[in-house]
Amino acid sequence: MSGPLRTLWNSLLGVALLLAAPLALAADPLSIPAITLSNGADGQQEYSVSLQILLIMTALSFIPAFVILMTSFTRIIIVFSILRQALGLQQTPSNQILTGMALFLTMFIMAPVFDRVNTDALQPYLKEQMTAQQAIDKAQVPLKDFMLAQTRQSDLDLFMRLSKRTDIAGPDQVPLTILVPAFVTSELKTAFQIGFMIFIPFLIIDMVVASVLMAMGMMMLSPLIISLPFKIMLFVLVDGWALIMGTLASSFGGV
Repeated sequence: MSGPLRTLWNSLLGVALLLAAPLALAADPLSIPAITLSNGADGQQEYSVSLQILLIMTALSFIPAFVILMTSFTRIIIVFSILRQALGLQQTPSNQILTGMALFLTMFIMAPVFDRVNTDALQPYLKEQMTAQQAIDKAQVPLKDFMLAQTRQSDLDLFMRLSKRTDIAGPDQVPLTILVPAFVTSELKTAFQIGFMIFIPFLIIDMVVASVLMAMGMMMLSPLIISLPFKIMLFVLVDGWALIMGTLASSFGGV
């Protein structure tokens, strides 16, 4: 594994471990052992796993959703889906290809953030230079900076008002329980705005083709069959994939 990929993998692993750490810290490891030993009535010994391990394993199942919703993945996959719909292609590119493209573009965009998490939190924690709680606090800083840069103030104010929190002095003190839903709401709005702009030229092609077919009296012929090659040709001629990728990457200019 090359150096950049190893750094990115360590950062992703650090985010996952740091997100799961609060449940582990909630229980005192000195008072709740990971494995307990009990003697049965017949003299046999039985081992049981504590509730602490169960909570940690349960948290690990939710980490993919947390990581996806706290990165640029949401905006990218929605734009890709709208693009496929605008082209009139139902299964091409397939969902697996779109998801893979969105994941790798997300890693490209989030690489500086993950690198900060790896440098400021994960590596010092692995070297035992800071405690787990200190590492969690350090890891939250780059993630919160990224999300705050992409979150609209109106969406943040909405969830602040719904939470009825009055003890938060500034955006830097906003907890993740409020920041994440505000960030996702802003990402959905931004993704649909980009998708609307993508849809316009393809919609014009559909309207022109439909008007021409009606003028020729070919009303039984589906306009989608005729317009699809023209839309694909237009998309290829303008180097559409490069434009979409570049637009999505540049839309996170504050990273």
